[in-house]
Amino acid sequence: MEVGKRYSIAYKGLKNSTYDFDFEVDDTLFAAYESKDIHGGNCHVEVSMLKNERQLDFDVEISGEVTCECDRCLDLCQVPIDFEGHLIVRISEEEGEYDGEVMWLNPAETEIDLTQYIYESIVLSLPYQRVHPEGECNPDMMARFKVISNAEFEALEAKAEQQSPRGIDEGDFNKLAALKAQMEEANE
Repeated sequence: MEVGKRYSIAYKGLKNSTYDFDFEVDDTLFAAYESKDIHGGNCHVEVSMLKNERQLDFDVEISGEVTCECDRCLDLCQVPIDFEGHLIVRISEEEGEYDGEVMWLNPAETEIDLTQYIYESIVLSLPYQRVHPEGECNPDMMARFKVISNAEFEALEAKAEQQSPRGIDEGDFNKLAALKAQMEEANE
């Protein structure tokens, strides 16, 4: 089944009234968009549609969770999704551009495809930082990180500057490489 057909609503022939629809989102939606941020997920979508002669008003609620890479340990983690939005679909011969809130539909169309709106809503509801709950990150990866104080960092930086040849500007990347080497020596 084509992904778009799963999230389409046939509105032609319906009386002017309110209608409710439910959809289930799974890995196929994210695979269809070749999402790099979302590796899969399961979400429930509730849509309430108010049909008028020239417009469809949608209230959309999405809840569930998606699988993303943890920003701390890079293992996969579950990120909750909780979205509420409103979409207006104008039925008109003249076409406007879809801007995320208003979509245009030709009167000859018999159904509205909500696939893109649902996908974008899930992506935009992701938190800025996607991490495991505290203490659930991969312990092997977390052991590779060492948190140092500002004083320790300044001491390492000063030592790196002393060891660099005078008169030669190594650049920031070379300074970082020297700091990294010193930190590795200190850990051994």
